[in-house]
Parts: sequence; structure tokens; C-alpha cells
Amino acid sequence: MLNRNGSRALGFCLIALLAAVTLAGCRSKESSGDAMAKVNGKKILRADVEKYYHNQTSQAPQQPSAEEAASLRLAILKQLIDDEIMLQRAEKLGLLATEEEVDSKVNEVKAPYTQEQFEQRLKERNLTVDDLKREFRRNITIEKVINKEITSKITISDADITNYYNAHKADFNLVEPRYHLAQIVVTTAPNPESSNLKNKALNDADARKKIQMVENRLDSGEDFATVAMNYSEDPSTAGNGGDMGFIPESAIKSDPTAREIVAKLKAGQTSTVIPVMDPASRQVVGYRVVKLLAREPAGQRELNDPRVQQAIREQLRGRREQLLKAAYYEVVRDEARIENYYAQQVLKDAGK
Repeated sequence: MLNRNGSRALGFCLIALLAAVTLAGCRSKESSGDAMAKVNGKKILRADVEKYYHNQTSQAPQQPSAEEAASLRLAILKQLIDDEIMLQRAEKLGLLATEEEVDSKVNEVKAPYTQEQFEQRLKERNLTVDDLKREFRRNITIEKVINKEITSKITISDADITNYYNAHKADFNLVEPRYHLAQIVVTTAPNPESSNLKNKALNDADARKKIQMVENRLDSGEDFATVAMNYSEDPSTAGNGGDMGFIPESAIKSDPTAREIVAKLKAGQTSTVIPVMDPASRQVVGYRVVKLLAREPAGQRELNDPRVQQAIREQLRGRREQLLKAAYYEVVRDEARIENYYAQQVLKDAGK
């Protein structure tokens, strides 16, 4: 089916969630393994890093080289360090997720299933209810911190919108129709520029499995931008919720497959999976799902057009949010006492 209107039942929700969970934030007891790092004295254990690593490499037909393995572990450890910093920050701010919030999320996922079905699906994926709760607790907690420390402080004034319009008026004079698109991209090989570690694909089989998981999440009604930020491997758009901005019709026509699919979409609808081809080799190098946010005909758009104001407001808000997030993470990292033993060991081994 080409288009989705968000009308499918939530029956895919648990399957999509379980396929995606890599036990993020699942922190073992300190006595169960050695520390690869410390954040303000709190250990990040090798066992937790290895859970991520095993999840991302276990299905690969060829295991990573020693250098690739070390690089992946470093990236996983960095993400766990950032998560621990945010969790500690949330505790200081009194923003830890409550049991009621976590239980509510678990019950939402369980709703389409009987207790037996729910337990069977957990068992099939070697997960427990506690695993799910830890994941939800981490996500809810970090979202609370971001909302309080960043999102709530962003204001876009009418003057900001007017100034932007006056400086970019030519951008609103459309010489051809254009499409406001967002995308979620999965590559068949790890992208070193992507900081997104959730279920990173290592080969074509992984990529097809991951993009199917993405489709399941979207079919279950999850927010496209949130899924893009969590799973898209395109470094240029993932941070903005997959937002590609406005694409001229002529640019879309250069990709016959995408052109045919996008042309049939209505605003708010999401495409089926679109293969990403290498122009030179004509080999599949990834997969993507595209959402049509808006379609605009040619012609000048005036400032009093609500669509223009909304587009500018969203663009300015998105830019400001990304800037503040980047700055915020740098500040909290600087304030934390981080000891990365694994990174030290990698450097030490390189000198041998």
C-alpha cells in the first residue's frame, strides 16, 4: 500500500518497539562487570557496551575488523556517557520519569495483546518488562530535560519572522512547484558521519530489516520526526527530524522512482520504502521513507500568507533548537567529570 493515513491499528506497536530496543539505558549492577568509563563516579560497564555492540553486529555475515569494532564501541560508549550525564542532570532538576509515566507507556504498548501474547513477544526477543521500563524511563527523563532546558525557552517573535522574510524574499518566489519533504534514511554500510547508534545497519540485510522496523513504527502512528531523529542515518537531516526543506520539482524528477511515489502523496502522507541507488554503480546503497509535508505551486508567496509565516517559524525554531541542544550538551559535558578508560586504552594500544 503506497499511502498511509494513520488509520492502521496499533497492533504493530509492540513489534516495532521490540525490534528497535537495544536496551538503551539498561545499566547493569556495578558488581556485574568492569567499567569502561565513569561519569561523576558512576560506572558505565563493559557489559552494557557489549549489549549494544552485540545487538548491532550479531546478524552481520562478516564481523567488523578490529579497527571497526573499536570505533563502534567508542561511539556506543560516547552515547552511553551522554545518556548518563542527562540522567544525572534530570535527577538534580527533579525531572526523573515517574513510575506512573513509565507504567502508562508500558500499558499503551501492551494494550493490543493478551498477557500471554505480550510475554511471548518479550521472550522471543530476549527481553523483560524491566528492560522496556528502563528504556521508557530513560527516554521520558531525557525528553523532560530537553523540554525544560531548551524547548520551553525558545520564542520566535513576529519581528523574527518579518526580518527573515525580508532577507529571503526571493526564496518565496517559486519559479516551479516545490515539495516540502522529510525523510528517514537507512544505509547498507555504517556511515561514519552519522551519530545515530540505534540499530545501525551493517549490511543490506540489516538495512532492509531496519527500514521495515521504521515502517512498522510509522504504521503504528509514531511521530515521523521522532522516528527520524532516533533511527535515520542521514547526518544532514536526522537532527531536524528528517526535514529536507523544500525541494524543487525538477530535483525530484531526477529520481524517477522517487518522483512517481512522491507525486501520488498528499500532504501528511508517508511513502513506501524507496531504494537509494549509487548513481555510478546502480547498486542499492540504502533505503528511505519520505513524508510529504506540503506541496506548493509556483508563484510569489507574501508575508501575510499563513503558510509562509508557519514555514519561517518552524524553520527558525528548528534551527534554534538544534543550536541550543548542541550548546547544552557541550555545557553539561564540560560540567561532568568523565573518565573514558576505553578511549585511553585504544590510544595506548595504538602506540604499541
